[in-house]
Amino acid sequence: MESKINTINSVTQYHKLCVLTMPLHPLVSVVNMAEIDFFLHEEFWKHYVNNLYTISIKRGMNSKLIYGQTDFDFDEGVLVVTSPKQVISIEKLEDIKLTGYKFIFHPDFIKGSSLSKSIHQYGFFAYNNNKALFLSEKEEQIILNLFSSIEQECQNNIDQFSQDVMIANIELLLVHIDRYYNRQFITRKNISNDTLSKMEEILNEYFKSEINQLPTVQHVADQLNLTPTYLSDLLKNLTGLTAQQHIHEKMIAKAKELLSTTNLSVSEIAFQLGFEYPQSFNKLFKKKTDLTPLEFKQTFN
Repeated sequence: MESKINTINSVTQYHKLCVLTMPLHPLVSVVNMAEIDFFLHEEFWKHYVNNLYTISIKRGMNSKLIYGQTDFDFDEGVLVVTSPKQVISIEKLEDIKLTGYKFIFHPDFIKGSSLSKSIHQYGFFAYNNNKALFLSEKEEQIILNLFSSIEQECQNNIDQFSQDVMIANIELLLVHIDRYYNRQFITRKNISNDTLSKMEEILNEYFKSEINQLPTVQHVADQLNLTPTYLSDLLKNLTGLTAQQHIHEKMIAKAKELLSTTNLSVSEIAFQLGFEYPQSFNKLFKKKTDLTPLEFKQTFN
């Protein structure tokens, strides 16, 4: 019989597990992490599923946090974003001496609003990357000010405007985080260029092999210890192309090499590159080069 996975399904439950006073709002809360007691329910935190959105500014994270399948690195970054239904594990709880603040909200809070649809467009919720986001002092203060605005609204008497005001603050919060992630891609170009170089090596080796299957973004991302979304966003900021477009560019370059230097037929090349049907290869090649593979091959005859 499989063991039951610990799950956080509500803001109130989160407060109880953290040994905090009851939240001022049933679906939204700003938590002072210095007040959290992880030890009363120590076993729970070792492995659990969180069904809430969380945005945290953390300091003193000496323990090991695993989000999905990836370890978080807090050496430089302080901001962490998680989405519902993610598996989280905390190791070395005895080393936790957290300070900072965490904003949590239940998906039902934004249900029916425009944010319930647009929130999925923020790629950072799908990054699961191993780097917490670095913030400057000014950026950190902007985030904390928005936390404070939401907390103050929770303390007010709930009226017909309360939800709209808080959702507006959440939307502004997400825009700022998106901005800071994009800034991090730009300011850390050395790291980004290193990722691009490693991706080139991975694709070169892949197309040298006899796998006869197109490489996927997931495969490349796994090799780089990144998620597909994070990799695509990083490359988009660096080169203007997504990870999928990079794969297609590399595949077209390999196709041109085979078409111009071998006697293989178009169908044989399509199969070697991982296409089940030559028509699919022809269509993509024509889209990228304005020539069919056969037309391209004939220019070398």
